[in-house]
Amino acid sequence: MSDAKRSRQDMAIFLCGVLAVVGIDRLSKVFFAHLLSPNESMALIKGVVHFTLVHNTGIAFGLFKDCGAVFFVIPLILTGLLIYNVYYYRDREYSRTYIMAFSLILGGAIGNLIDRIFLGHVIDFIDLRVWPVFNVADSAITVGAAIILLKCIPSSSK
Repeated sequence: MSDAKRSRQDMAIFLCGVLAVVGIDRLSKVFFAHLLSPNESMALIKGVVHFTLVHNTGIAFGLFKDCGAVFFVIPLILTGLLIYNVYYYRDREYSRTYIMAFSLILGGAIGNLIDRIFLGHVIDFIDLRVWPVFNVADSAITVGAAIILLKCIPSSSK
């Protein structure tokens, strides 16, 4: 396969991944925002998995609440850097695993940024009772970062 064709396919995979995460995130947030009132909870599996509507003014998992404009500026900068990184390295042979991981991170960042811009907070609703309430975007960012971390750890070959 030619480098140009591979590059176009990689960019298509990246953009589809970003759009999928943003779309699923938006739909799930709108659904639960209409289903539940703030701080209202509904059990899926009692004591294990609940849906609890939370308006989060912090970052992922409710950390650093009410820090203001920092959470507009930092995601915008990181989003720009991530887009630049993918664009700059588009002609190089990257593992599609990295491309998907980057798309998960960017899709999650955009999903939460949309909430911050239009609502002033992020809608969280997944409540595992042993972890702060989170959303699809937070999950995508976490999974994307974990994939990159795992890819960076050298495998031991004996």
